[in-house]
Amino acid sequence: MGGTVALPDTEASDAHPYDPFAAFDDVVAGTARDPYPELAIRRRETPLARRPALFGESWIAYRYEDCSRILRDAKTFTSTGYDTTIGAVMGHMILGMDDPEHRMHRNLVAHAFREKSLTRWEPELIGPVIDGLIDRFVVDGEADLVRQLTFEFPVRVIARLLGLPDEDFPRFHRWGIELIGLSADVDRGLAASQSLRDYFAGIVADRRAHPADDVISDLVAAEVDGERLSDEAIYSFLRLLLPAGAETTYRSSGNLLFLLLTHPDQLEAVRADRALIPQAIEEGLRREPPLLTINRTTTRRVEIAGVTLPVGASITPHIGSANHDETRWEDPERFDIFRPAVPHIAFAHGPHMCLGMHLARLETRVLLGRVLDRLPGLALAPGATDPHIRGDVFRSPTALPVRFDAA
Repeated sequence: MGGTVALPDTEASDAHPYDPFAAFDDVVAGTARDPYPELAIRRRETPLARRPALFGESWIAYRYEDCSRILRDAKTFTSTGYDTTIGAVMGHMILGMDDPEHRMHRNLVAHAFREKSLTRWEPELIGPVIDGLIDRFVVDGEADLVRQLTFEFPVRVIARLLGLPDEDFPRFHRWGIELIGLSADVDRGLAASQSLRDYFAGIVADRRAHPADDVISDLVAAEVDGERLSDEAIYSFLRLLLPAGAETTYRSSGNLLFLLLTHPDQLEAVRADRALIPQAIEEGLRREPPLLTINRTTTRRVEIAGVTLPVGASITPHIGSANHDETRWEDPERFDIFRPAVPHIAFAHGPHMCLGMHLARLETRVLLGRVLDRLPGLALAPGATDPHIRGDVFRSPTALPVRFDAA
């Protein structure tokens, strides 16, 4: 397909090329095509199910009501377990903190990601990044929108927000993919974590001496009630931005494009009326959230769905199942951008609600607008080999072959 570009800075042998994109998707994300019929059965028959675990008790919640309750009650359901899992590569981060530490750190970093703070980046940064990627294939009349657009654009946006030099992007992107794919290749994941820490150390030191108009400078200068972020806290937050900000946005934007392309009437409605874009984004997030599960640990005995859990039990709110709960949405399997607005939990809920949700929505809004503006006649490529969304933990299409009227 014309305009295809290689993944950045990959290592390969002639016989066995290393593709971090494929390695992560196959091992970590999973391959389930449609988990939702089975999830509907579980909501109905075993809304809180025990699952095998090496240590202690482990449970998974499937109903919206229970998942929302777990996420809202951070005192009973702590997220500190992340410190001993992904904390091995991310460091001590806000995702694994409880209050008051969590509140203090979140306040220190939140100002850089407030909706009003981010809108200034749309014309200066987000739009140009997306246009630059579309420029690579717009004359071809065909493209794979995953490999050539959605996979790369959120990482490029984050790199620009952080003020990283363009020439550093290939290795920054590769480290990010390998960091996220820790369980696919532990050695690569740990090495990427250290490489990012060393890289950010140099950038943070430079910003302390020479502040700039970027997020790293904001983090270095942030102060709340006399408290500042330590350098290690900044490194951990910056490493967390890659899976939290880039991975999920690449998947959610790909999911939305797939859903619209497979529902041409709704795609044409959005093309004709761009005011529909925000509700299309929300319905895409509800119907196909990019991340299906997150984890919490009980801090006291608690009853969920008629089952009493002990202290220290691992419990997983299943976001994908919750977003398809038929008690909350009529015909939840249907993708319908015109359905009544009912809040979903694709960005979680409660104190740990996604800090980057405003950025994710803004990026997706700009992306969809640019795609509709610059790729007239956009449709799935005739004869494309069964493009579809897949995944058990993370979900997205791994390819999205399209055709359009060439510029």
